[in-house]
Amino acid sequence: MRKALRWLLALTVFIGTLSTAGAATAAQSEPDIKDRLLAIPGMSLVQEKPYPGYRYFVLNFTQPVDHRHPSKGTFQQRITVLHKDTSRPTVFYTGGYNVSTTPSRREPTQIVDGNQVSLEYRFFTPSRPAPADWSKLDIWQAASDQHRVYQALKPIYSANWLATGGSKGGMTATYFERFYPRDMDGVIAYVAPNDVVDKEDSAYDRFFAGVGTKECRDRLNAVQREALVRREPLEKRYAQYAADNGYTFDTIGGLDRAYEAVVLDYVWGFWQYSLLKDCDTVPADAATATDDAVWDSVDTISGFSAYTDQGLETYTPYYYQAGTQLGAPTIHFPYIDKKLIRYGYQPPRNFVPRSIPMRFQPDAMRDVDTWVRRQARHMLFVYGENDPWGSERFRLGAGSRDTYVFTAPGMNHGANVAGLVPDQKALATARILEWAGVASAAVEADPSAARPLARHDARLDVRDVEREPALRP
Repeated sequence: MRKALRWLLALTVFIGTLSTAGAATAAQSEPDIKDRLLAIPGMSLVQEKPYPGYRYFVLNFTQPVDHRHPSKGTFQQRITVLHKDTSRPTVFYTGGYNVSTTPSRREPTQIVDGNQVSLEYRFFTPSRPAPADWSKLDIWQAASDQHRVYQALKPIYSANWLATGGSKGGMTATYFERFYPRDMDGVIAYVAPNDVVDKEDSAYDRFFAGVGTKECRDRLNAVQREALVRREPLEKRYAQYAADNGYTFDTIGGLDRAYEAVVLDYVWGFWQYSLLKDCDTVPADAATATDDAVWDSVDTISGFSAYTDQGLETYTPYYYQAGTQLGAPTIHFPYIDKKLIRYGYQPPRNFVPRSIPMRFQPDAMRDVDTWVRRQARHMLFVYGENDPWGSERFRLGAGSRDTYVFTAPGMNHGANVAGLVPDQKALATARILEWAGVASAAVEADPSAARPLARHDARLDVRDVEREPALRP
């Protein structure tokens, strides 16, 4: 009997050893995620950065300059991958500008507890073809960049995918969905402007006539007007500021034009980036405020470097697109004497070097707007109540299905799902989980049970508005 027990015990240990060895061999045989990524044709490693619970890679991916004619040259487009697990859903994020190479997690990524792929927009350096054929910078080419990245990574990240982005990134996510509607399982577009008719901008004037409180509006309007009244002394200071920092004004056509552009951005910039409570930081009586106080307030909100050649250079791709497809707002200033305004809101053409040809295409935004109204599926648009960019927004039509437009009360250009009223927040969270394929039975039965699946990480989770100089979405 004892021999039989010893034999049975030995057999159990032997089988367990085989099982453990087999599992170890299987684990060892599965390729490392870095190796899998670098096995993709055209993918190369720039850097890997450690982050607890993730693998984070900065990569270059070879893209055609022209997706219609792939043989006519390529360029390296920068992407990042925040890898959690190939079995988790993946969020495809773009800000519409340069990509950050610091690990971060967007709100949908936290909600679904997934991977995140972030893409640098074409023509933002270093993701710019050389030489640069600017005619190849349009929304279809950019959407095709995303499509190729998705196709390359989908065999690795085979679970559901969501596209997201804020501001110009929200526009980018929407255009991607319009041109490649079968790629993503859902889209979350934050504070995405929708300038359907470029020459009709009265919605912005109505916004500025009623946003916030009259007291706050009066304070801001007075400082803006006073900066134009004191144009001569403050422009002398501007000239010294430019000389001290090596700034020039060739693109916009002179210091005077740049000064007025900065001042006219002031009220817009405040509501884009600030909250109503921040009105306390604005000089209460502009007429008696010192030159320093007026200068500091305008510089803090608008940024006197914004329209220098050096400030404009980084954003040339955005201004090019604004002047060729996206459109740009024009607002009026009824509280400012006409004699104080020399140029008004200047067109994007003034912010792009004259060596780059531009021609506006009025049908581009109409096409996208029509598609959203007639064919949008599984899309969520989130806007901030006090964000001027939401004045012209995406709206739904009879053909939209499982698509939502929500507004976060009191929020600015940093509006998010977390800032929505409770029932909309729950519904939005539940739909994101459902689109990602990770909604529990409880959430499917009752959206009020929906919660982000990942715990908040103060370093990783980005919640602040992406700060750009005023009048850039």
